[in-house]
Amino acid sequence: MAWRDSRRSRSRLALFMSSIVLGIAALVGINSFGDNLARSISEQARELLGADLVVSSSQPIDSTLKPALGRLGRTRTEEVSFASLVSFPRTKGVRLAQVRALGSGFPYYGAWETQPAAASADFRAGRGNGALVDDVLLAQFDARVGDSVKVGTLTLPIVGRVLATPGQSGFSAAVAPKVFIPIKYLPQTGLVQRGSRVQYRTYYQFAPGQDVAAAIKPLQARFDATGVDTDTVASRQQSTGRSFRDLTRFLSLVAFVALLLGSVGVASAVSLYVKEKLGSVAVLRCLGASGRQALLIYLIQTSGLGLLGAAIGAALGAVVQLVLPRVLGGFLPVQVSVAVSPASVGLGLLTGLAMAVLFALLPLLSIRRVSPLRVLRSAYDEDTTPADPLRGLVLGLIAAFVLGFSYFQTRDWKLALGFAAGLLVALGALTGLGLGLRWLLRRFFPTGWSYVARQGLANLFRPQNQTVTLILSLGLGTFLLATLYLVQGVLLGRVQLAGGGEQPNLVLFDIQTEQQRGVEQLLAQQRLPIIQRVPIVTMRLAAINGRTVSQLKKDTANGIPPWALTREYRVTYRDTLSKTEKLVSGTPPQRAVAGGLPRVSVDNSYLQRVHLKLGDTLSFNVQGAPLDVVVGGSREVDWGRVQTNFLVVFPSGVLEDAPQFHVILTRTPSTAALAATQQGLVRQFPNVSAIDLGLILQTVDDILGKISFVIRFMAGFSILTGLLVLASSVLISRYQRTRESVLLRTLGASRRQIARITLLEYALLGTLAALAGVVLAALAAWALAYWVFEAPLALGSLAWLPALVLLVAALTAIIGWLNSRSVLSQPPLAVLRAEG
Repeated sequence: MAWRDSRRSRSRLALFMSSIVLGIAALVGINSFGDNLARSISEQARELLGADLVVSSSQPIDSTLKPALGRLGRTRTEEVSFASLVSFPRTKGVRLAQVRALGSGFPYYGAWETQPAAASADFRAGRGNGALVDDVLLAQFDARVGDSVKVGTLTLPIVGRVLATPGQSGFSAAVAPKVFIPIKYLPQTGLVQRGSRVQYRTYYQFAPGQDVAAAIKPLQARFDATGVDTDTVASRQQSTGRSFRDLTRFLSLVAFVALLLGSVGVASAVSLYVKEKLGSVAVLRCLGASGRQALLIYLIQTSGLGLLGAAIGAALGAVVQLVLPRVLGGFLPVQVSVAVSPASVGLGLLTGLAMAVLFALLPLLSIRRVSPLRVLRSAYDEDTTPADPLRGLVLGLIAAFVLGFSYFQTRDWKLALGFAAGLLVALGALTGLGLGLRWLLRRFFPTGWSYVARQGLANLFRPQNQTVTLILSLGLGTFLLATLYLVQGVLLGRVQLAGGGEQPNLVLFDIQTEQQRGVEQLLAQQRLPIIQRVPIVTMRLAAINGRTVSQLKKDTANGIPPWALTREYRVTYRDTLSKTEKLVSGTPPQRAVAGGLPRVSVDNSYLQRVHLKLGDTLSFNVQGAPLDVVVGGSREVDWGRVQTNFLVVFPSGVLEDAPQFHVILTRTPSTAALAATQQGLVRQFPNVSAIDLGLILQTVDDILGKISFVIRFMAGFSILTGLLVLASSVLISRYQRTRESVLLRTLGASRRQIARITLLEYALLGTLAALAGVVLAALAAWALAYWVFEAPLALGSLAWLPALVLLVAALTAIIGWLNSRSVLSQPPLAVLRAEG
């Protein structure tokens, strides 16, 4: 019966079920991409690391550890890396780069692509007598193989252009381009001095099948005590996979919104479809069919087409996943091998079917109570019996499904509840707007307006109106897209704040104490202001309240994040708070009194995350010397300002004699002044590095632009789904529109008037939906900016919102008019005869 009854309605049912296609396509595409990325990271984890084990430290390896480290692995390669200004004498270009002084052998795994190819082979074999330079760095300064590069006091020929390095993405190369030099030339650079920020690494290759984790486990306590970090293939795979898994989960939630929009369209279209079928259902009831049988007939129809829509969406999602690796290629440290993910396809099919059935059930439940009297009395009114108790059950299942899917994607109940609550607020606000609009029009109908205006407004609250449905679908899609744009503006505005006004745009660091006066004289010669000068001391945490780092690591119940125990702390000393700090509790940094310990000030969020309280004792290892302090106060730090900010600030009179370097912040008025300053630093103080914040801001802008493109691409599925719901809803209600059109034409209305009525109705719906979407987006963006990012909402980003409202309104009106044209071509006599 379900099959036979669907013959006359398959085209209409297929159209509204196609609203599920886009949501499933986005969902399957994102999840397949995530599965492929996870598999590629797993397969290429060894190539990401370039070795089986990496041992790293900010200080030369302790002599007591060297014998044990010397017994690890089969072969090893030493590396010393640091940031430094490098220059190209021929083109006179200067830029901060990551200098990596490498021994022979590395990388043991993965491709190190250079032009010419023999350059990397010679370097790995220990025959290298020149530098290998990242392609982006050579391209920026129009340098080429055969030129020379100056690193500190050392000038080397450029023997190769580096195209790809294991574990390095395109954007990491743009932010921190690499210059590789043979480690034998390191002393000639003159850049490794007491107090310099240097990273020492040793790469190990083990015999095939050897358990690396078991080999280093006996040394872990000594590693913790001496500040040595280790990175294995397994740990690199885990950390890399976690980062990109968070991105794919977020994008899949965006895709899930598109699917929910499609489901709203399903509920609306099925509701209209059921109203057309009430007469047929009444006939079936007269012939002896039960309400349950009648319900199953139409549930089978919608379920079958829902499954078909999910299958088509899954096929389209397989195409979507081909696009994402190309768009995100610059972020990815691995080559993603594209293949259809059976798990993602299966999840898409089940999700599409479940959403179609659950949302179709809401209107289909009314079929169970259709009375046979509808056949005998054509004017039989709607049933006035109490609401179906199963309706509450279905609504509960829908809520549970949304919450469960959110948790499945995020693996975090707080995030899942936040997503579901935010979605509920948006749906509630849009539904309230639609219902409120209908009530207002009925209550305060403008009877004095023109005939066309009155008819267009009346269509918004007449039977089988689409006001709530279209405001929901279009408003939610507009809300999602506008929120993404506004949040992107908040992030860019927060970063670009550094480049405006009198904020510093050049940071000089690694300035040794004896060089500070000379650097300041150089800046004075260039007429550059010294906005801030700060001493910095590096140290590691050794204990909290007498409990060592090793003990705290074993106690997983203390809630202290691992990074707080293993990171290298860079601190400063002063007795006052800076302009970017505000005292939250306790006192500013204070010297020791009456034989007590110095009192330090810590960042308030750090105090909470590490579960510290005022009066706790912290023990630091200051480059080999122990130092105990007391937590005397906490500060709120504005990390968005371009200024030296610190987790821990010591009082004066404690660290002055410790090995340290200095940072100076200044502002250059032009590119020429920047170039002259960098040239002067390279000539006089080659170890001093300079960060051009303008270049960093440009790179960050590019990165955020790429990411936002992907997010807007996924949000576009929501907008397209909303428009598809609009088109399908118009077609499903064509029968009702035809009757209304005929009655209007019988009463003397012209085709032009009816077309204008239709345009007005849909233009109003599109405008109201878009306005509601952008208002909700502005509120959501403000809340995120205030409570999450702690930055002002960029007013400039609101300027394009009116254009978005006009675009959505125009598209809605055009689609409504195009889909209603066939109504105007129906002859009144044919419809009147059918009614008779």
